[in-house]
Order: sequence, then structure tokens, then C-alpha cells
Amino acid sequence: MKTTFIHSADWQIGKPFASLSDPTKQVNLSNLRLQAILKIGEIASEEGVDFVVVAGDLWDSVTPTKALVSETLQAIGKIPVPVYVIPGNHDHAAPGTVWHQAYYRQEQQALAPNLQLLLEAKPIELDQAILLPCPLLRNKENTDLSQWLRDASIYTGLGDKPRIVLAHGSVADFGAEKFEDEEEFGSSAANLLDLSRLPLDDNLDYLALGDWHGTKKINDKSWYSGTPEPDRFPKGERHDQGNILLVTAERGIIPTVQRLNTSSASWQVQSFHFTSDTAFPEFESAMNVWVGNRVNQDLLKLELTGSLGLEAMDRLQKSLETYQSRLIRIKLANRVLLEPREEELDQLRIASQDPLIARVADKLNFIIQKGGVEETVAREALKQLYFTSKAL
Repeated sequence: MKTTFIHSADWQIGKPFASLSDPTKQVNLSNLRLQAILKIGEIASEEGVDFVVVAGDLWDSVTPTKALVSETLQAIGKIPVPVYVIPGNHDHAAPGTVWHQAYYRQEQQALAPNLQLLLEAKPIELDQAILLPCPLLRNKENTDLSQWLRDASIYTGLGDKPRIVLAHGSVADFGAEKFEDEEEFGSSAANLLDLSRLPLDDNLDYLALGDWHGTKKINDKSWYSGTPEPDRFPKGERHDQGNILLVTAERGIIPTVQRLNTSSASWQVQSFHFTSDTAFPEFESAMNVWVGNRVNQDLLKLELTGSLGLEAMDRLQKSLETYQSRLIRIKLANRVLLEPREEELDQLRIASQDPLIARVADKLNFIIQKGGVEETVAREALKQLYFTSKAL
């Protein structure tokens, strides 16, 4: 028997994105995670899948607001197939958490009757497959939650339906890694999964993993889907975010796995070096390629190096202020040095009607050329002096 399904995880609906200073942009970025659910529903319909599995961390918190619960369940209810979910470390299922609250049960029945929460480590037989869930019932487990799958007796009588494991955590040699922007990509020393001790060759057909936010193949039968909507700046190929996995599994056969992009926001890491003032149009062209005229769709981690004159530096500052408003976020490392052109210094020395300005300009330029601890302050002071003199 064969089944085709969607593997997803780490939706983390309600993620606050506290690193953004603008509350409106926080809300906009958070809402994109809800929109990702609708995209999953569209793909489920287009591909004719049998069901969707979510391998943990549907919510970012164990106590999402009632409004967020309703919004999330409404979106899930629009997915045209059953959705099977296990709790992860962010939305674990300890007593008192969202999964046990009366409001959740009410809204699940009213808005998302297609959602089934799997809280027990036992086989669940579907028409097309056998699900083998490993739910997290608390934030951190020091025991391997997949160890129950090592018992050969549980596979007796399961028949020829493909067997699909749902688990949330870090595999023994891959996972927990801290990132500069936010919390960990994976859990930590807890919630470890030892895949080497599972009967992958004989009894299991696919392991749907959650916790790592990038799409990652561990072996032919074990994959992290990653988060369907990116939530961090990428740090290399293995942090490929913004995908779901379309999986076709068959009993005893290596599954076919296709990654499908579902992201709305663009998270980019870029850099630009200014060789001279004449390079500024090249910078504008590069920014047009990277983000264009889009508004509230991009997050850009940008490193700038090189040097610019006074007029060009002012032009750069105004350009960056514009992008600060347009982008969801620009995380800037501006290492561009102020190097006044000779004609700009001459304007301060000669064109100025105030001899004091000329003397101050020469003194500041001397400090800049000498270098040292006062250089940065001198560069900024010279820039301010230049534009003040032009206004006189």
C-alpha cells in the first residue's frame, strides 16, 4: 500500500519576534505564519495528499491566547484532509497547557474537526498508513521518546501499510545549535533521539522529524521538514527554511521526498563594499535586486564596508532610512568609513564664510588621518560640520 502526505513541523504560531522594535512589523511577521497554514492547505488540495502530519511546535507557547487558538484552528480547518499533530518542546502537553484547555477543545471541534492530536506513544491506524507518534508531554525529556519503537512486538499485525514515525527533538549527532538572532534552532541536551537504535531497515518506512528549523535529510527514511515560514537569517545551506515535504511512502520501500517552498517573507544575508563615491549607483542597483520596492516582505542582514565622501555618506544614510521603513527588518553592520574628498574639504576651508569652521575642519581631518580612539568621533563631527556650513 502507498500513501502521499505532507510532513511539516515547527509552525510556532504566535512567535513574538521580540527583536523587532516596531509592534506593527512584529504582528505582520507573526501573521505570515498563519498564512503558511493556508498555503499548506492549497498544496494538500493540489497534490491530492491523504493527510498532513505536524511533528511538534504547532504553537510557540503552551498558553497561546484564545484569539490565536481560534485563528490557528480556523486556518487548519481549511486544510482539506486530516491533520495529525504531536506536541513539541514549545507547545508540550503537560497538564494545564493549551491541549488540555476547554476552550481549545471547543474551538477544535467547531473550527478544525480534521485535526487530531496524538498524545500517546502507540500505533494509530489510518486507512492509508500507520502513525507511530512520540509526543512530548513536557518541555524537556531526558529519555529518548522514540525508544518504545525498539520493541519488535509492537509491529506484529500492523500489515502492509506504510509506517510513519512522528518525533520532535535532536538526533544524536545533529540538532541543538545556538544562533545569534534568537533562541536555539534545536532543543538542547534534552529531547535527544537515537535513530541508530530504531528498526529502520525492517519495520519503519519514514521518520517525520521536527525541532530543527531547516529542511534536513538525516538518512533515506528520516527528514526534518523545517519551519514552513522562515524565522531566522540563514547561515548556510543546511539552514534551508520555508519548506514543507511532500512524501510518498510505501511499505518496505525507500520513500520519495520532495521539498516545496511555502515562505512569504524573504530573509537575506548580503554585503556590499564601497570602493569610492562612484560605487553608490552599484549599491542602489544591488538593493533593487535584493528587495526592490517591496514593503513589509523582506528581512535583510546587511554588511557595508569601504569608504565614502561626505555627500555620498549622507546619501547612504538617507537611503538606509528609507529601507528601514520599507523592510520588516534591516540588521545593519555599517562599517563604511567617512573619507572626505579633497574638494569637500576645500569647501570647508575656502568657501566657508567663517574662518573658525575652516580651522575646525582642518583639525578634525588631522585627527582622522592620525587615527586612534578619537577618529570615529572626528569623522562624525566633520560630517555634521560640513552640512552645517552648507546651510549657512
